[in-house]
Amino acid sequence: MTKQVKQATKQQQWTAGQMPDQTGRVFVVTGANSGLGLATTRALAHRGGHVILAVRDEEKGRRAAAGITAERPGARLDVRRLDLADLDSVRDFSDRLHADHPRLDVLINNAGVMAPPRSLSAQGHELQFACNHLGHFALTGLLLDLLTAGRDPRVVTVSSVNHRKARLRFDDLAGERAYSPMGFYNQSKLANAVFGHELHRRLTGVASPVRSVLAHPGYTATNLQTSAPTGLWRVVFGRIGNPLFAQPPAQGALPQLYAATAPDAEGGQFIGPDGPAELRGGPTRVPLAPAAADTATARRLWELSERMTGVRFPIPAGRLT
Repeated sequence: MTKQVKQATKQQQWTAGQMPDQTGRVFVVTGANSGLGLATTRALAHRGGHVILAVRDEEKGRRAAAGITAERPGARLDVRRLDLADLDSVRDFSDRLHADHPRLDVLINNAGVMAPPRSLSAQGHELQFACNHLGHFALTGLLLDLLTAGRDPRVVTVSSVNHRKARLRFDDLAGERAYSPMGFYNQSKLANAVFGHELHRRLTGVASPVRSVLAHPGYTATNLQTSAPTGLWRVVFGRIGNPLFAQPPAQGALPQLYAATAPDAEGGQFIGPDGPAELRGGPTRVPLAPAAADTATARRLWELSERMTGVRFPIPAGRLT
């Protein structure tokens, strides 16, 4: 059996029960109060991790934390407000984290919105691009110094199989000329994939200890598909797709848990389900769309994201490979 086949087989059989002990490690999970974020937080807490629940609604975050603590008394959980669609909130979250944590071991960029009617963020950017990509781009850049000081530090950015259907509309990122709820969701997921891959390239170029790993959950039943979409999309996801095809959040969270904790998860990898069309199953390495690994596209998106967020990563550009 080849090394590649052995690795794939190991990944396909991986479950949360095989997660190494996480005692002493500090995690930030965005969108941690529901769906994939809650399943991820629960699994990490059960393995001893100290998880900071980065949530827009602190009351919902406290209820989620209380539920986990009831299951595992003594779980180390900390609820903090973070609105990824507001860059001021992202900076405030970073400032507070720096004030009381000397290091961060893992950042899981999990939160997102899906297919809402066209709306704008606090800074005037299209909401899905702002929340799903720009907020996480800024958060990662602001926390990179804490991650560099971490133990086996990682950034896990959650994308989607839908990134393969997308293109980046650099000439109309705000959707002023034409807006499609799912089209702009897919665009934000492509931006996640481009960012995660380019972050890996840049970190590798400066021999950083931080790994950038991408993951996607396949088709998982969460409130992402039912809370924001309207009209036909809400019917497609909530009444048809979720009951018939979706896997539970605990299963859908496995790829990002693997990316965050498995010793053999490598920077630059994309981890997703091993089932047909990558919709269900255990975590394994899956391919990125060619557009996600295009260097020119990545450089353009990176430079644009720095201008839109005002966040510059502490990675010397002259040392890029």
